[in-house]
Amino acid sequence: MTALAQLLPLANEALWHGFLVFLRVAALASMLPAFGEQSVPSRIKLVVAIAFTVVVTPAVAVVDIPQELGDISTVLFTEILAGLALGIGIRLFVLALQTAGTIAAHSTSLSQVFGGAGVDPMPAMGYILIVGGLALAVMTGLHIKAAQLIILSYDFMPMGRFTQASELSDWGVAQVARAFTLAFTLAAPFVILSVLYNLALGAINKAMPQLMVAFVGAPVITAGGLFLLLVSSPLILSVWVQAMDGFLSNPFGTPQ
Repeated sequence: MTALAQLLPLANEALWHGFLVFLRVAALASMLPAFGEQSVPSRIKLVVAIAFTVVVTPAVAVVDIPQELGDISTVLFTEILAGLALGIGIRLFVLALQTAGTIAAHSTSLSQVFGGAGVDPMPAMGYILIVGGLALAVMTGLHIKAAQLIILSYDFMPMGRFTQASELSDWGVAQVARAFTLAFTLAAPFVILSVLYNLALGAINKAMPQLMVAFVGAPVITAGGLFLLLVSSPLILSVWVQAMDGFLSNPFGTPQ
């Protein structure tokens, strides 16, 4: 009984420490690409969060158990906020890939093909890029990089300490700007193809007003868009994975 009484404080401290880590991990895992998708059942997400917690907890420094209710509330809120901030930062890369697919589809007149195939309505190009990007991210070790990111986050966002609102807002704006820049960069080949197509169509229409160029040009732009997707999708997905890996390895650095 004496030995059990001595182990009880250690058990309470370990449980409290694991619970705090779980709060940050669960908030991040709920938005993690592939693992936190809407199509993934809630039980699976819970199992994923617990697995990440078991991996991350031994690498995180133990903090003292707060005695006051206000201190406990502060610690709980800061951990959830830190996890959500990191999760949103990663989720923006998925939104960037979805935006790139939407831009590409609208540029090549393919925006209405299988528009409701996914959980969120999106053009077929966006759905293909999302599925391919998530599969490639998991194949390249997304779970390992996510665990490393969580451990690294405690150096920049210590447990139980609020991040300054100005710094967090500046960081968030920078991540949004990087996401839109990445989206337009990935969709650039399709935008260029659309510009060239419309210029050529205008020149043909000027030279031959009697020709119904719309009937001739529609199959051309559709076939060209599909061929360009076939050729450029490996490069698009590799650039996207490299950008996300850069964020996972240095989430609080200057966006490139």
